Amino acid sequence: MKNIPVIKVGIVAVSRDCFPMSLSESRRKACAEEYRAKYGEIFEAPTVVENELDMKKALEEVKAAGVNALVVYLGNFGPETSETLLAKYFDGPVMFVAAAEDECGPSLCDSRGDAYCGMLNASYNLALRGIKAYIPEYPVGTAPEVADMIAEFVPVARGILGLAGLKIITFGPRPQDFLACNAPIKQLYNLGVEIEENSELDLFEAYNKHGDDPRIADVIKDMEAELGEGNKMAGILPKLAQYELTLLDWAQAHKGEREYIAFANKCWPAFQTQFGFVPCYVNSRLTAQGIPVACEVDIYGALSEYIGTCVTEDAVTLLDINNTVPGDIFKDEIEGKFPYTQKDTFMGFHCGNTAACKVNKPTMKYQLIMHRGLEPDVEPDITRGTLEGDIKPGEITFFRLQSTADAKLRAYVAEGEVLPVATRSFGSIGIFAINEMGRFYRHVLINDNYPHHGAVAFSHAGKAIHSVLTYMGVEKVSFNQPKGMLYPTENPFA
Repeated sequence: MKNIPVIKVGIVAVSRDCFPMSLSESRRKACAEEYRAKYGEIFEAPTVVENELDMKKALEEVKAAGVNALVVYLGNFGPETSETLLAKYFDGPVMFVAAAEDECGPSLCDSRGDAYCGMLNASYNLALRGIKAYIPEYPVGTAPEVADMIAEFVPVARGILGLAGLKIITFGPRPQDFLACNAPIKQLYNLGVEIEENSELDLFEAYNKHGDDPRIADVIKDMEAELGEGNKMAGILPKLAQYELTLLDWAQAHKGEREYIAFANKCWPAFQTQFGFVPCYVNSRLTAQGIPVACEVDIYGALSEYIGTCVTEDAVTLLDINNTVPGDIFKDEIEGKFPYTQKDTFMGFHCGNTAACKVNKPTMKYQLIMHRGLEPDVEPDITRGTLEGDIKPGEITFFRLQSTADAKLRAYVAEGEVLPVATRSFGSIGIFAINEMGRFYRHVLINDNYPHHGAVAFSHAGKAIHSVLTYMGVEKVSFNQPKGMLYPTENPFA
């Protein structure tokens, strides 16, 4: 997967001067050995931090080793000042974790480290200094448990570093009556994300300049290989290949000092009449490479997709929370076969932007709705370019990070699945099931004024996505609350 950070994790042990330094050192070594055996490489800073000078030395060691995600390990109680200064001066995501006591035999005098206690003071000092840190749900453990915690930190760190190096490039403005796909960009800067806004005319000029690009033939071959039997409209591929190269070249030329790129692009209504195609398939191909391309100039949709890409190291998609599941489909294919009510289900849809690897029998088609309006009663021409197919069944996480109209960050995360049930419809589409979706729809999506677009990760990634969001300072992260757990706005008598 391109366009996302590569994490090199490092661990620094800290030790309070009234405890044996050797205790922290030996426990750190045990944690690192467990991590290497289960997950891969980890850098161990040789210096154990007991004071501020040790802190500076350990910081130099991890920086020299290229560490970009740091674990501060309390092998014993830990020095409050030095350990939190380490987090302050490290330029990247930091995790704090503490050692559980080892098996002690007949005596717990010389081997007791009291890191359970020290973690409390560490958290207080982090707050005093206004320092962000990732702290696991239960941050105290044995060496194998700490190794697992570090492994859970890695995708979170990837998301945090990704946002820190991200630029979102847009081509707009948004379509008429799509106010929901626009939100104040102030919070992008608060998150550390850069934005470059352009017009459709800029994009059209760049596209035309690629008309004789010698690379087009190779891109067409790659598209043909990907589509296989689904290549039903081969005549549109040259234009799509030209457009793909346009976006990739624009990303490279406009990346600037940033490392990573996402797009939020206009895709109708003038796009079809001027470019002569719909861009959905190209959007799907770039997203599969790790460069999300959000439809309809949905800036926060692109931001959400990029978080999902970093966390899962996999293709994501952006879908409309689109329509209810018809009663006959539910009764024939779902009821009694899956543990969901009809209100737990819905169809997630978009014209054709989901990666080929995530849909059944991916097929090049045309945008049915646009065809009705732009070229009715004739063979599709300018509305060609969608990648269609039912989305593959499996685990998903539906989520979105959004700024409100008054520039406050909110988010939601809900895990569920795509059911192995035919949609009988068009586009990139699937039947989604999320427990208590009906209540979630009313008391989160509607009540908190979320737009109709949601990002989809193709795994249960809620824990890591939630951790990224809270680390970045999102105060309200909603989820699909289980039955019996009322939302603040929910009528208890309903």
